[in-house]
Amino acid sequence: MSNMIETRLADMGITLPEAPAPAANYIPFVQVGDLVHVSGQISNGPDGLIIGKLGLDLGVEDGAAAAQTCAISLLAQAKAACGGDLSRLVRLVKLVGFVNSTPDFTQQPQVINGASDFMVAVLGDAGRHARSAVSAASLPLGVAVEIEAIFQVK
Repeated sequence: MSNMIETRLADMGITLPEAPAPAANYIPFVQVGDLVHVSGQISNGPDGLIIGKLGLDLGVEDGAAAAQTCAISLLAQAKAACGGDLSRLVRLVKLVGFVNSTPDFTQQPQVINGASDFMVAVLGDAGRHARSAVSAASLPLGVAVEIEAIFQVK
């Protein structure tokens, strides 16, 4: 699967960054058996943190783009957990997405689709996953989106 993943990423013009280092007293991932639990990754693009509140200063498309940056970081963490060998990645099991949004904003699922659609585009059927998409009154550093994941590895 590694070559397929790398090829799909290249076709999309995406190079996985180095896995982001933790910003506090936690580790970026924990492996238990064949499951890798990846800590929440915040929306961070080439120009820095993607900050803002959905329903106030960001629209759904902005939020979906922010969610995709989280997915890229999640995949980078999964690659690190696999010792750099993406062929060990079996599937994405679950995403849990948090959307910094106003109380009346109800399109959290459409925002987190930015991550879900990316994972399916890159991983194919192995990217289909269970998911939660919830609202948050605020997120660390004012970011728009934070997403955590569970991957199955071999």
